[in-house]
Amino acid sequence: MSTEHETRLELEIAHVLLIDVVGYSKLLVNEQIEVLQLMNQIVRTTPQFRAAESKGKLIRLPTGDGMALLFFDSVETPVECALEISRAATQKHAPGLRMGVHSGPIKEVQDVNDRANYAGAGINMAQRVLDCGDAGHILLSARVADDLSSYRHWHPHLQDLGECEVKHGLKLHLFNLCKDGAGNPIPPEKVRRQQSRWAAGWHARTAVAAPGGRKRIGALLLSTLVVTGLSVGLWAILRTPASPREKSLAVLPFANLNEEKSDASFVDGVQEDILIDLSKVADLKVISRTSVMQYKPGVPRNLREIGRALGVSYLLEGNVQRSGTRVRVHAQLIDARTDMHLWANRYDRELADVFAIQSQIAAEIVAQLQATLSPSEKAAIEDRPTADMAAYDLYVRGKAAIDSANYRANQKEFLLEAVTLLTQATARDPAFFLAFYELANAHDLLFLDFDRSPARLAAATSAIQTLQRLQPGAGETHLALARHLYWGYLEYEHARTELHLAQNALPNNPVPPLLTGYIDRRQGNWDGALRNLLRALELDPRNSFYLKQIALAYFSLRRFPEMGAALDRAISVTPQDLDLRMQRMAVDLEWRADTKPLHDAIESVIQTDPAAAASFAYRWFYLSLCERDVERAARALDRLGADGCYSEGAPFPRAWCEGLVARIKGDEGSARNLFTRAASEAEKAVIDQPQYAGAICAAAVIQAFLGNKDAAIRGGRQAVELVPMSKDAVDGPLLAGYLAMIYAWTGEEDLAIEQLRLVTSVPSYVSYGYLRLHPLWDALRGDPRFEEIVASLAPK
Repeated sequence: MSTEHETRLELEIAHVLLIDVVGYSKLLVNEQIEVLQLMNQIVRTTPQFRAAESKGKLIRLPTGDGMALLFFDSVETPVECALEISRAATQKHAPGLRMGVHSGPIKEVQDVNDRANYAGAGINMAQRVLDCGDAGHILLSARVADDLSSYRHWHPHLQDLGECEVKHGLKLHLFNLCKDGAGNPIPPEKVRRQQSRWAAGWHARTAVAAPGGRKRIGALLLSTLVVTGLSVGLWAILRTPASPREKSLAVLPFANLNEEKSDASFVDGVQEDILIDLSKVADLKVISRTSVMQYKPGVPRNLREIGRALGVSYLLEGNVQRSGTRVRVHAQLIDARTDMHLWANRYDRELADVFAIQSQIAAEIVAQLQATLSPSEKAAIEDRPTADMAAYDLYVRGKAAIDSANYRANQKEFLLEAVTLLTQATARDPAFFLAFYELANAHDLLFLDFDRSPARLAAATSAIQTLQRLQPGAGETHLALARHLYWGYLEYEHARTELHLAQNALPNNPVPPLLTGYIDRRQGNWDGALRNLLRALELDPRNSFYLKQIALAYFSLRRFPEMGAALDRAISVTPQDLDLRMQRMAVDLEWRADTKPLHDAIESVIQTDPAAAASFAYRWFYLSLCERDVERAARALDRLGADGCYSEGAPFPRAWCEGLVARIKGDEGSARNLFTRAASEAEKAVIDQPQYAGAICAAAVIQAFLGNKDAAIRGGRQAVELVPMSKDAVDGPLLAGYLAMIYAWTGEEDLAIEQLRLVTSVPSYVSYGYLRLHPLWDALRGDPRFEEIVASLAPK
C-alpha cells in the first residue's frame, strides 16, 4: 500500500461546528444549489473562518445539505462563528439554517477515493446535537457550555434545555445559544415534545402510585408547569404588583372645581404635567397615566387599596379651580401604607403661572421623598412648555383626543381631531416642543391603522424634524423618532438605539420598554419581548392594552394557559370591555378547538343586549364560520361596519366576508360575484398602498378563491418577499400562512403543505382550532399530511 495517504491514527480534539439546511430535500434542485452557494458565501466571510484558515487551523468537510467546520484553537471560535453566520443568514434571508457545536476527538481517515477525510466521536456527537434543532437554532453540547461557563460574558446567552433523547437511546444535555438577535429563542420542538411526554407520564405514574391526595397532585402539577416552561410567565402575569419601593408614587387625577365642565381637559393637563415632571426623576418610581386615570375623583377612594393595586408607597391627589385669569391648585401627599397625610399646600396665582405651580409641586414632592435630583432633571422640571395659554389649551385638548382614540370605536375621527388641534397649537407657538411631539404621535398612529400614504408619513417626519431642531437630546425626541422608525419604516435596530436613549431620559415612561418588546417580538426574540412587555406593565400596572399584548405574545407561542391568565388580569382592570371578555372565551377555541365557551358567552350578551354585539362582531363572525352556522354569520356581518372585515395581517373588504358566507351556504354564484367585487376593492387598496404587504396578500387570497392561479400565487409570494419571516416574526408567519392557503386553493397541495409546516414550526397565530375548524382550510382537509400538521398542534 502506498504511504502517500497513510492514515493518521492519533486522535485530536476539535471544536466542531455543524451546519445544515432544514427542509433541504424538499427544495427544487436549483433552489438547493442557490441555498448552498449562499451558505458557503456567508460562512467564508465570517472573521473566525478567515482567521482560522489563514493560520492553517481549520478543516472544512461538506455534508451534502451543509458542512462541518473543525476548529482547533478555542472553544469560543465555533460559537462566535455560529453567531456571525446566524446574523448574516437573517440579513440575507438564507432559509432554515441550523447549527450544532460540540468538542470531541477526531481522527483522519481515507475515503473510498483514497483522499483524506475525518471521522470520530467529536463529529458524531455534533451531528446528534444538530439533529435536535429547528430552523435558526444554535445548539451546544453540555461540554461546550461548560467550557464557555468559564467566561462570564457567555452566561446570559445560554439557555439550559435539559436532556434530549437521540439516536440509539442516547440522552444529550443541550444548551440553546441566543445573543443580540442571533439564534432561535424558542426551545426546539423535539425537546419540548419529549419534555411534555416525560412530564405527563411522570405525573400520571406518580399520581397513581402515590398514597397521596390533592396536595400531592398540586405539587406534581406545579412540577409539570416548571418542566414545560410555563410557570415563570404564568406567575409573572398572575402576581400582584411587587412590594412597593420606598420612593414610589402615583399622581391621581385632580378634581375639577370649575363650574365649566369644559375645563376638565385643563385640569387633566395640570395633573399630567406634574406626573410627567416627576416621572423624569430616575430616583423615583412613578406610575404611568393610563393606570392612575382609572381613579377619577368624585367617587370614594380607598387609598390603601389603590396603593396596593399600583404597587406604590405614596399617592398625590389634589384639585384645580380656574377663574378668569387666576388659577388655584391644592395638592396633598399621602402615605398609601398608613393613610397618613404627609404634606399639603395650596397655590393661588395668575393663570400664566400655572407651569410654575406644577414645577413647584413636583420639586416639593421630590424633597418630601428625599429623592436624588440631577441638574438635568431639575432643569426638566423647571422647563416651561409654552408662554401661550391658548396654545396650551389646544395642546391638552389634542392630547385628550389621542387618549380617547385608544378606547373608542371611532378612533380615526379622534386622531384627525387631535391633528387639527395640535396643528393649531404649533401655529400659535412654533417653539411648542410637546405639541410637536404629540402631533408626530397622532400622524404616526393614523399611518399605522388608517392611512398608509406617503403624505401621512411625511407629516410625521416633519413634526419630528422640528423636535430635533428644538430639543435634539430630549427623551421625547428620541422616543418620537423611535416610534416613527418602527411603525413607518420597520428600521428595528435604529429604533432600538433611539429607545435606549429615550429610556435613559424618561426612566418611568413605559413606552420605551413596550416598543422594545415589540421589536424583540418582530425579530423573534420572544423571551426578550416578554421581559420588556412585563417591564412596561410594571410602570403601568393597570393598562389592559399592555396585558392584551402580553396575551398575544403567549398566543403566538401557543402557551394558552398563560394567555388566559393575562386576559383574566386585563378583565379585572376593564371588566366592561366586552370584546376583551370574548377574547378570553376564545382561548379554548384556539387551544382545544372548543367553540362552546365563546358561543355561550356571545349568546348570553346577544339575548340581554343585542346592540352590544357590535363591539365583538368580528369575533362572532369568526366563531360562526368555525361552526359553519350561516345564519349566525350573517347576523354577525350585520353588526360589522362598512369598512370591511379586517383579519389578522390583511385588510379584507366586507364583500370577502359576505362571499365566505355564501360559499358555506353552497351558493357558488353569489360567492363568485361577491369575491369579484372584493377583488376589485382589494386591488384599489394595493394601488393606493403599493408597498403594503397586507393589502397585496388580501388581494392575492381573493384571487385564489376566484381560481386565478397565477395572479394569486404571484401576489402571495410578493407579500411574503416584502415581509419575510426572517425580517418580521409576527406578520411574516401570518403572510406565509396566507401563502399556504393560496397554494391550497389553487391546487398546489405540496407547496401548501410545505409552507404550512414552515409556519407551524415557529411562533405564529396559526393555531390548532384555526386549522381544524375554519373553512379557509377546507381545500386541504382529508390530506393526511395536513391532518398530521393539525394533530401536531393539538393540546398535549
